[in-house]
Amino acid sequence: MRQLSGLRDDVSTWQGIDGRVKEALDLIEMAMEEEDDSLVAELTTEVESLENLLDKLEFQLAFSGKHDKDSALLSIHAGAGGTESQDWAEMLMRMYMRWADTNGYTTLLVDQTSGEEAGLKSVTLEITGEYVYGYLRAERGVHRLVRISPFDASSRRHTSFALVEVVPDFKSDIEIEINPDEVEMDVYKSGGAGGQHVQKNSTAVRLKHLPSGLVVTCQNERSQLQNRETAMRILQGRLYDLELKKQEEEEARLKGQHVEAGWGNQIRSYVLHPYKMVKDHRTNHEVGNAEAVLDGRLDDFIEAYLRYTIGDNN
Repeated sequence: MRQLSGLRDDVSTWQGIDGRVKEALDLIEMAMEEEDDSLVAELTTEVESLENLLDKLEFQLAFSGKHDKDSALLSIHAGAGGTESQDWAEMLMRMYMRWADTNGYTTLLVDQTSGEEAGLKSVTLEITGEYVYGYLRAERGVHRLVRISPFDASSRRHTSFALVEVVPDFKSDIEIEINPDEVEMDVYKSGGAGGQHVQKNSTAVRLKHLPSGLVVTCQNERSQLQNRETAMRILQGRLYDLELKKQEEEEARLKGQHVEAGWGNQIRSYVLHPYKMVKDHRTNHEVGNAEAVLDGRLDDFIEAYLRYTIGDNN
């Protein structure tokens, strides 16, 4: 029903645009016939409004991925640079928390490992909201910081690295419903050591789940009904485990190949000395106000990257 509602909204939006375009075409004819300056001004305003709306809808093409509407789990790992990089990882955590707060998202600290002297070796945040993953997938990769070290008594310039990983926040509750028509059941006599331990009746049960190919047998109970119930519980547990493994494989695929957080692999550089600048090396988008970016003003970088990916796809 949610999917249907979303599709209806999309169709309604485009139908509305179609209607406005037709009205604008009528205005053009009227303006040409009557040479009315007020109609020209009205038409100019409407055309600008339609262009802005179409630009916004074009940007939404970047959110066509299966998980783009999901919340996200964002992990930061300190890379080469020791204490410097661990401090940089903590700075990045603050940056993303401020970005989430500015955009009305909810942030929860899931796990963290503190650095030996300062900062964080690693941290994982759960960021909840609509399209969080769609936005934050732009942040995956190595982030590089250049600054005068606050931990260096000689005040030398240091370069630090941290790796950012972003995956969709998969739903933890996996409902396993087994269609009885998809389960094939065989009964047989349970085995044993012989003599009185061998059942004369067919109480043992073998279940085969046709879609997955999983086979479960149970012969421990005294009755066929009990064995069937036990086998069904085992089958449900195995299907649950299979679904978890599928999610883990999907999560690993979305993380992509592991990238070393070090020289030459950065997607973005944050320079605080000898000048101030933040530059994304994928899109070449850059700003001079590095402090604002570190305070969570990331939307321009994210939008530039997403528009860049739309261009690649087209």
